[in-house]
Amino acid sequence: MNPLQHDPNIASAKTLTKDFYTDPRYFELSKESIFSRSWHFVGNSNELADSNNLKPVVILDEFMNEHLLLSKDKSGQLRCLSNVCTHRGALLVDKPCKGSEIRCPYHGRRFTLNGKFLSMPEFKEVENFPSPADDLAELPHFEIGPLLFTSLTDTVPAASFFSEMINRISWMPIQQMQYKPELSKSYSIEAHWALYCENYLEGFHIPFVHASLNQVIDFGNYVTELFKFSNLQLGIAKQGQLVFDLPPSSPDFGKSVGAYYFWVFPNLMFNFYPWGLSLNVVKPISLQKTKIEFHTFIWDESLFNQGAGSDLNRVEMEDEAVVESVQRGIRSRFYTHGRYSVKHETGTHHFHQLLKQFLG
Repeated sequence: MNPLQHDPNIASAKTLTKDFYTDPRYFELSKESIFSRSWHFVGNSNELADSNNLKPVVILDEFMNEHLLLSKDKSGQLRCLSNVCTHRGALLVDKPCKGSEIRCPYHGRRFTLNGKFLSMPEFKEVENFPSPADDLAELPHFEIGPLLFTSLTDTVPAASFFSEMINRISWMPIQQMQYKPELSKSYSIEAHWALYCENYLEGFHIPFVHASLNQVIDFGNYVTELFKFSNLQLGIAKQGQLVFDLPPSSPDFGKSVGAYYFWVFPNLMFNFYPWGLSLNVVKPISLQKTKIEFHTFIWDESLFNQGAGSDLNRVEMEDEAVVESVQRGIRSRFYTHGRYSVKHETGTHHFHQLLKQFLG
């Protein structure tokens, strides 16, 4: 059975078969078919506040392992470049630094901060040199407040992934967010990356798995909204809990919103709380191992760790336990696929539709 055969009608659909999570072919196929065509978090612009700054980043280390370089020149222009020398493939910059140019540590090839070739020692005899191929590749970048994103292929515009979220939260003080490395954390989970995403995409499990969160969120009014390459789970808070002070311009004005849970295909989770943002990045490592990075940004420290955005480590541990249980269970000879709750699992069904679209 082809695990990518998927019914668009959730009422009659079956979930992906277990082969998608257990067959290495689909894991490898996802590198180019999914992750090279989507957008990736690469840092925040406050890290390059000054001119002549360079910061190396790696897209999905241990999976894609694409080495990139964020640069800001003296005019303040931010760029995302390949961090690989066009001579012999050496890595150019290995740690954040300042500089007026980029110089390869291997043979001394030099580039401007916009990636253009400058010079190369001992190359006078080389014919038809330099050419545009000797410049560093420049990738597109997209900014949401201080958050920076890039795509390895730019086949789908960033707006297709992010526009619904940006429009919905346009009133939030995104530009005022401050990154808090001491509150950020990485987790390692023994499970396939897609199983972790599926768990995030439905609130169905909240009453059964998250006792503390269930005391805050009104599960009866939990709503999922689907968009082209993203979706929103609107967390309505119970009476007396911390909620957003929504402006009249918000389409949610009048609602007791305790959290906005935005997911952007395939692996970005934007959890907005009255205190700020927990941006979760899901990083595949192997068929049965995934890294989850929690990046914490705060705009109102007085509200931190309250309401739906409190004790996130405990919620994460509860999620990891059930997802790792699923990872063990799907290998059973007695399991092939399941069915969807029409009311509560629209987000997971939507995710599977997108997997079919990108992989099929």
